[in-house]
Amino acid sequence: MLRVNQIKIRPGHSETALRKKAAGILRIPESDIVGMEIVRRSIDARKKPEIFYTYTLDVAVRSEDKVLRGFRGKENQVCRAPKFIYRFPGKACAPVRFPEAQTCPPVIVGTGPAGLFCGYFLALHGYRPVLLERGKCVEERQRDVEAFWAGGKLNPDSNVQFGEGGAGAFSDGKLNTLVKDREGRIRIVLETLVKFGAEKKILYEAKPHVGTDVLCNVVRAMREEIVRLGGQVHFESPMTDICVEQGRVTGVILENGEKLTCGPLVLAIGHSARDTFFMLYDKNVPMEAKAFAVGLRAEHPQAVINLSQYAVAAPGELGAAPYKVAAKAGNGRGVYSFCMCPGGYVVNASSEEGRLAVNGMSYSGRDGENANSAIIVTVTPEDFGAEGPLAGIAFQRQLEEKAYALGQGKIPVQRYSDFKRQVEGRNEKADVTHPNCTERIEKHRTEEVMPQSRGLYQWADVSRILPEFCNQAIIDGMEAFGRQITGFNRPDVCLSGVESRTSSPVRILRDDTLQSEIRGLYPCGEGAGYAGGIVSAAADGIRVAEAVAGELSGS
Repeated sequence: MLRVNQIKIRPGHSETALRKKAAGILRIPESDIVGMEIVRRSIDARKKPEIFYTYTLDVAVRSEDKVLRGFRGKENQVCRAPKFIYRFPGKACAPVRFPEAQTCPPVIVGTGPAGLFCGYFLALHGYRPVLLERGKCVEERQRDVEAFWAGGKLNPDSNVQFGEGGAGAFSDGKLNTLVKDREGRIRIVLETLVKFGAEKKILYEAKPHVGTDVLCNVVRAMREEIVRLGGQVHFESPMTDICVEQGRVTGVILENGEKLTCGPLVLAIGHSARDTFFMLYDKNVPMEAKAFAVGLRAEHPQAVINLSQYAVAAPGELGAAPYKVAAKAGNGRGVYSFCMCPGGYVVNASSEEGRLAVNGMSYSGRDGENANSAIIVTVTPEDFGAEGPLAGIAFQRQLEEKAYALGQGKIPVQRYSDFKRQVEGRNEKADVTHPNCTERIEKHRTEEVMPQSRGLYQWADVSRILPEFCNQAIIDGMEAFGRQITGFNRPDVCLSGVESRTSSPVRILRDDTLQSEIRGLYPCGEGAGYAGGIVSAAADGIRVAEAVAGELSGS
């Protein structure tokens, strides 16, 4: 196979046209191409409205060595396709043969991407993991979430944060990551998602996404396969304690009082398992506070983003345009977009009574009226106002309590023009609220941009949620982004708060064997501080599965 790079072709092309392009670059007849596979596809809109797809292809040709000789010194355009196949360490089990009945099975706490992929790869290679999930299966979880969004009562254990699939199940389902893939784990994550129902194009799109509607079906199919392979998945089974003897974990205690003896214990608990963090702290599990980011969700008409990015309001097969922006605020803080959702919705992502957090979500079609992303500012342990590993949790809770109070339990929303006016007014004279703030909030109900949310919303003074340094950084960022994307800082942009769950505020320490100081305890994924998003969390789950398998097999 030959790797052919930088093939440019207009959208709407046929496979025949792409083959012809490849043959032209290789300087061979089309009939000499015996196979072709897309490796990567991205959109080149640098000369809009002239837009192109840029492809990387692996092409099988007759007389491969002869063709390759014609490109000596031009390996950046044509080279031999690299071959790399992911291999799970140790002896592969094909067909899978289960060990004898395990008295101390590997136990995985959490069924988000990290826990689910850890469990799947252990089950696939002959181990019989036990997965514990505090929430419900994804089918029942979906019903609970929809009921909450319609104005029902929050279920603290079955919501946007907790339940099968983790927080990623109710998101845009973005699958891009900055993590290097030297061992092939990222690729095998994507291939596994395709195996269980995701579209094949996620294997080659430069910015792949699944969408919450598809991702929920993939999660269910993976769980069913884990069970078929001999694993167990227990829902509504919160872990409330761990058993440690002579510096090694030996079991877990469930909420119902049941003790489950275990071998290796994988903590894939997610970034919102605050009660579990406190329990682990009380058990002297080493951890530390870490930086994360907080901010607000900004909603723009998707057509405005499309016009800026592609020079057309309705880009057809290109789909809703994404964006990624970053700037340095006047106070020195970095401010940037996060979890951008083309054609998406702002969702009520709360998991605790009396506290409110938001996130973004898209369905697979990304066909919503608005685009949204979090505009966030990095905060460090020095900003938390307290010391200790759990200080970031207290900081998050303070923000979420303000958001809940301002929106009276609904998502608080404010126009950017009012947000900016309130912040700048306070900066001019300490703590002065604009006298006509409420009047302006009511007036703006008829503005062009209207919130697109999953969960009830209410107009409120969102500028009261975040510390002033965050507010000012967001304003500086919005103005800078308006110079990059036309209309980004338009007055009627909707800002929703609070985006407080961008990543874990805690890191559970682990060594080179991926274990805690408490042996047999494997912190894993985003909640433990070792990932940031669906794909990196899933890849970390695979990496931990490899370590667990090594421990169990003695290798």
